[in-house]
Amino acid sequence: MGAAAGVVIWGHALTALLFGALGVWTLRLAAKRMPRIPFAIALIATALWALSVAGIGDGNPGVDLAQGVRDLAWLGVLLLLHRTFKPEAGFAPIGSVYAVVALVLVTTMVLRLLARVSDQPLVAAGIDQATLMLGMMTAIAGLWLVQGLMTGGGRTRWAIALAPAALWTLDLIVLVATYVSGDAGWTQAMRGMALGLVGALLAIGLHRADQWNLRVSRMVALQSVSFVAVGLYLVFVAAGASGIAHLGGSRAGQTVFIFGATTTALAALSSPHLRAWLRVKLAKHFYRHRYDYRAEWIRFTDTLGSREPSLRGRIVKAIADLTESPGGVLLVPNGTGLDIAERWKWDGAAVHPGDGADTLLGHLAATRRVIELDAVRAGNTHAPDAAACPGWMIDNDDVWVAVPLPHGDRLAGVILLARPPIERPLDWEDFDLLKIAGRQVASHLAEARAQEALAEAERFDEFNRRFAFILHDIKNLVSQLSLVARNAERHADNPEFRADMVATLNESAGRMNALLAKLSQHHQAKGEPLVPVALHPLARRIAAQRSGQHPVTLSGDAAAVALGDPARIEQILSHLIQNAIDASPPGEAILLRVGDDGAATTIDIVDRGCGMSPGFVRDRLFKPFDSTKSGGFGIGAFEARQIATAMHGRLDVHSREGEGTRFRLTLPRDGSGAVDIDSMENAA
Repeated sequence: MGAAAGVVIWGHALTALLFGALGVWTLRLAAKRMPRIPFAIALIATALWALSVAGIGDGNPGVDLAQGVRDLAWLGVLLLLHRTFKPEAGFAPIGSVYAVVALVLVTTMVLRLLARVSDQPLVAAGIDQATLMLGMMTAIAGLWLVQGLMTGGGRTRWAIALAPAALWTLDLIVLVATYVSGDAGWTQAMRGMALGLVGALLAIGLHRADQWNLRVSRMVALQSVSFVAVGLYLVFVAAGASGIAHLGGSRAGQTVFIFGATTTALAALSSPHLRAWLRVKLAKHFYRHRYDYRAEWIRFTDTLGSREPSLRGRIVKAIADLTESPGGVLLVPNGTGLDIAERWKWDGAAVHPGDGADTLLGHLAATRRVIELDAVRAGNTHAPDAAACPGWMIDNDDVWVAVPLPHGDRLAGVILLARPPIERPLDWEDFDLLKIAGRQVASHLAEARAQEALAEAERFDEFNRRFAFILHDIKNLVSQLSLVARNAERHADNPEFRADMVATLNESAGRMNALLAKLSQHHQAKGEPLVPVALHPLARRIAAQRSGQHPVTLSGDAAAVALGDPARIEQILSHLIQNAIDASPPGEAILLRVGDDGAATTIDIVDRGCGMSPGFVRDRLFKPFDSTKSGGFGIGAFEARQIATAMHGRLDVHSREGEGTRFRLTLPRDGSGAVDIDSMENAA
């Protein structure tokens, strides 16, 4: 016994066992709205047929008789199901259809029996060829009847219809293989194993009886239709090649025919128009609803969430994909008109949104209706839609549908869709889906606009913050220049004073130019690289500059070196010393002390002024734009701490009311080795 024969025996024996058990089990069920006894008879007939195949083998009159009885039993079950569930959507087979199929079944069974008992080989061969063709027709007709049950939606008992669908599909495969090659050994073997799997699925379905309604997805339905089409194609090719051979054609002629048929099939399958046509026909004739909303929503959200193309391009693509439209244009409001915001695969005629846009915009904002332009052109829509559409839109045949994008109480935009490959009029389901999708993409468009506005506000906020810092620095420079002006009245004849005044003016001008550069939108917030800085010479220079305004005393470690930016350190010290001067009584010296504890360097600014309360230090001192000084900006301490943090340091404060305040600037200590302090002092 060959391998294929062994698989045939075991597979069909398993099928017989499963279907027989299911038939007995069905007789004990109390399911409602199920033809229980006819279904059990069909299951038992299938079990007897499978048992005869396993025990006797194909080509025996008993097997032919069992197969005929099996098919008639399932045909009766389908007839009862159609009468019980009354499928909708245009499929309503009548009794005469079933009678014709039953007649073909009986004729096929009789012819098979005649072929088995005939003693004329040529007659038997001819009858076999006829029964093969009749068997294919019967299988296809049975599948067509099962397809009629799909139209019934969720009420159809797929647990029952699954068995005949699987039987006739597998029979069609075996018959095509037999017709083409003359040997169906392995296809028969696989039929037995597949029917065993079908029996297991039936057991699951019958276990839940009334609760299980198997729903077939559109993709599975499309693949099933494609599978049947491929089967019909194989039958056509086999019949054509056989006909050429019987008419005396050569092998070359058969090859040319098969090659031409294959090329034609591949060209048809690769056509986008054919695929679109198949989708439309599948949705129209197989399902109550045109769209598989779960699959459409997943694709819709995936498109909006992808990275390419731009957001506006993704919005147009997401709407266009719903109706298989090849392209679209996004129009957004601009005052009282519309502007083109995005073109996605738009190869049509020019769009002129400025002409008549105010009327269209007002109409869509008020009604939020999806406008089908073909209906407007044909005069089959209500008058307000036709009156609102501008002339260029009606004259442009490439514009198929106008989808409004409402958001809240305003219109976020309008999408014009291009004409799809397969033209069809829109129905209520299309309008509802496009309206819902339009609202969804409008929220994405509004969110993107809000993010753009927020980014612009953040840029203005950064400019204002930078301007506030610069104003504070300018105030300090003005104070310094005012001091120079007052001293010039008394010391103008002193050559040393004049030289110092010129140096001060040059330095102030340079700092002002640097501050103006910071206001540029191209200015980057990061400062110079951190370098070793000798703190004592830097502090001594600042103290000397301030000594004419207020006494400043310098002390501490003359060799302290920190990593930082000299200009920014000077800016911090200038802020803090000015605050100490403002808080100190006249003549009370301010202490400027430089320290080095081995891990970090510190600069203390100590005054004996009025001091601050703990609540003020905690809640107000480092809060920008909060100042106790008349005419103050309230950002000196805030800016000083920001600059210190940018240099990987920190600014601490200790203050008591009536006793004074100490600010401590802590900076990382330079660890690169010895530093020439004298050269740094000279440079400073």
